[in-house]
Amino acid sequence: MTELKIAIAGASGRMGRMLAETILGATDLRLTGALDVASAPAIGTDVTAFLGKSSDVAICATLPEGLADADILIDFTRPEGTLEHLAYCAQHGIKMVIGTTGFDAAGKAAITAAAERTAIVFAPNMSVGVNVTMKLLEMAAKSFSEGYDIEIIEAHHRMKVDAPSGTALQMGEVIANTLGRNLDDVGVFARHGVTGERDPSSIGFATIRGGDIVGDHTVLFAGIGERVEISHKSSSRVTYAHGSLRAARFLADKTTGLFDMQDVLGLR
Repeated sequence: MTELKIAIAGASGRMGRMLAETILGATDLRLTGALDVASAPAIGTDVTAFLGKSSDVAICATLPEGLADADILIDFTRPEGTLEHLAYCAQHGIKMVIGTTGFDAAGKAAITAAAERTAIVFAPNMSVGVNVTMKLLEMAAKSFSEGYDIEIIEAHHRMKVDAPSGTALQMGEVIANTLGRNLDDVGVFARHGVTGERDPSSIGFATIRGGDIVGDHTVLFAGIGERVEISHKSSSRVTYAHGSLRAARFLADKTTGLFDMQDVLGLR
């Protein structure tokens, strides 16, 4: 079997390290590149030095060096960095797995355009469990379309910079689309003071930030006399790493196109 050659963006961060460790344990993947910002203290060091191992892959700051031998770049960084990587990958035919969140409409449009030149899996959460949960939410929304109030509660670590999380927003979009609504019209992202009675068509969001919470998401369908909660809780970033590698393998025979984890897992 031909090995897929993988590069990692944000290689010295928490997710980057988890990806490096997970790739080292895979028999069909080979780590060939590692990127980080020029100011990162780890620039020039071996990407798996934190494990006490040598991979012969140094963390570098330039795209030509970091992506010289890569088939696929896995990117969990920030929108501005990911979009810079995206332009380079589209130009050079390097495929991408994008787990970065917080893109605005223009950023999402850039990803869509780049997918005409290379193959991309773009999902706000790479966890297999989360993406199965998305399918459950679609099923639940069909049954709870009337008489149930819908609220989405998410919690993450204190370092997360965007809110609500990309996963929470995707959950809201799945539910809104199933109900024939537009999340931009029905999403409620803040409540304070005298808010008036709840609009029954709204989808509410609550955000918690604190400590080292990896990622918790709960969707509440609250009716009269009962409530149903569908939850997913992450205790380790390894779930995102394993999902990312499944996405990379999915791209092995793709040349162009924009896909998400529903495609990867065959949940369409």
